[in-house]
Amino acid sequence: MTDQVKFDAALLRLGRALSQLENAVAARLENDLTGAELEEELEIMEDDRSRLALELDAALTRAAIFEKTRDEVLQRLEVVGANVAAVLATPVAASDD
Repeated sequence: MTDQVKFDAALLRLGRALSQLENAVAARLENDLTGAELEEELEIMEDDRSRLALELDAALTRAAIFEKTRDEVLQRLEVVGANVAAVLATPVAASDD
């Protein structure tokens, strides 16, 4: 499983978890919270959402860095492979000792 596939799967799970969290909080708020408690819970949710957004931004940045690094490594490997192929294809001169 590639890093990108793992990352996409993690993002999907995170989205689902956020959705479930929002649904659970909404259900709880509808059932038993007063106005003041509702405001406090909303602030907590907004803080959590902000924190998760920052974490997601950081993860996206790391993924972009990983992708760039991977591309650079692939380019270097192609150059090395071409150099190795060139060396192997070069005939060795016979010495007349």
